[in-house]
Amino acid sequence: MTSSPVGRPTRGTTGVNRLRRVDRWIARHPALRRSDDPLVVDLGFGASAVTPLELHARLVRERPDATVLGLEIDADRVARAREQAGGVAGVSFARGGFEVPTAPGRRPAIIRAMNVLRQYDEEDVAGAWARMCARLQPGGILVEGTCDEIGRVVTWAEVGADAVPRSLTISLRLAELDTPAVAAERLPKALIHRNVEGERVHAFVASLEREWARAAAVAPFGAVHRWRTAVKGMQDAGWPLVRRERWRLGEVGVAWEAVAPR
Repeated sequence: MTSSPVGRPTRGTTGVNRLRRVDRWIARHPALRRSDDPLVVDLGFGASAVTPLELHARLVRERPDATVLGLEIDADRVARAREQAGGVAGVSFARGGFEVPTAPGRRPAIIRAMNVLRQYDEEDVAGAWARMCARLQPGGILVEGTCDEIGRVVTWAEVGADAVPRSLTISLRLAELDTPAVAAERLPKALIHRNVEGERVHAFVASLEREWARAAAVAPFGAVHRWRTAVKGMQDAGWPLVRRERWRLGEVGVAWEAVAPR
């Protein structure tokens, strides 16, 4: 493991079940299912071991041989996480940053970097993506995004091993959802400052908000039915949506080129 991690320490905030939405998306991703070495890195896991442990518990339901490596720049956080984990099989911790240090001969199938780039400038994103993606297995992915404090509003970018972004996913807890436009406050760093008139991501969020309002007529049938109706309206309007099977979970994914900064 490197003695000089690349990057800045995260704020360290974390919480039980905060990343459950993205965890479940990762657990069903082909990059995990098809990997010969299902190693997943939780980069910048925070001040406790909770998110790497939860991630591992969700992954092994789909891939019993999945392993998780939690990386943090702060050595005290690494030591605390090791103590908290108590030697759980399949979960390990080490110091590391964007260079993503792993054991010799191993590369991650997936790197999850949630709430890590929020403290950086937009111009830092491409370089951070490139560093992390250079460490992936062939066919691996980087999952980079942000969420609110209790995991009810989550967004993330899927980035390929070539460091080219593929999609944006918005995942929301539908119960008591007022408007999906709340996701604009939690967009990944590459997009959050682009939620202004004239930018593609602004048009996407505005279209989702309109379709949600239009679907109010079917609200008596439940929030999931309303959401699926709204997202189907997005698809009918020509948005290149992906992973339709996950709409029922309060998710909508869209091809990156449809929301990429101008």
